[in-house]
Amino acid sequence: MLEVLDQQGAMGPYSTAIRSNGFVYLSGQGGLDPATGKRVPGGIQAETMQTVANMEALLGRAGLSLMDLISVTCYLVDLDEWEMMNRAYSTALGDARPVRTAVGVSALPFGLRLEMTAIADAAR
Repeated sequence: MLEVLDQQGAMGPYSTAIRSNGFVYLSGQGGLDPATGKRVPGGIQAETMQTVANMEALLGRAGLSLMDLISVTCYLVDLDEWEMMNRAYSTALGDARPVRTAVGVSALPFGLRLEMTAIADAAR
């Protein structure tokens, strides 16, 4: 069974969160301020913190938390920023430790330096 959980903030013909077969799938989230729709200032660390906060808000609407994450994929425009992103990511996730993959990409929408997709276990 497929349940669209959230389309709020979608900037195209897609859902930002869907529940299916005991999992919640989050579409690509970036360091955009939900109040303004603009990229947060402060570089990759600020974008990372905002990206995780945006994922946490979506998970909260589904009754979940960062501790329910099982997989995160990070897309970075500059892999030289991986270490700075990693430090901010670790701080933002606290004790949550999902599996993670980092991928270098040539560009992201809205001038973002980082985007993350995630899967959470909604059956726990």
